[in-house]
Amino acid sequence: MNRQARFETAHEGAAREVAVIRKVLADLVRNVRLIETDIAAEETRAGVSDRSDVRYPILARTLTDRRDNLRMTIAALEQRYAERALPEQVATAA
Repeated sequence: MNRQARFETAHEGAAREVAVIRKVLADLVRNVRLIETDIAAEETRAGVSDRSDVRYPILARTLTDRRDNLRMTIAALEQRYAERALPEQVATAA
């Protein structure tokens, strides 16, 4: 069996990285939306939506922290995407 090595060009590597970043971003954005729904449900269940209230649910606090961390990750990935993507890829993502 004759196997030929396939070397990807820098452009192909960047295109692959951009595609992966886009997929990860989509997954993270979806997760943030789900977490926000869970936070709202927990606040409704507890009848408290003020985070400074001592009765504010611990689950909602934890979910809020998780959501905020995901938002920071999304911001970092969006910056990386903007640095790596070709202009035509950025236009199609918007």
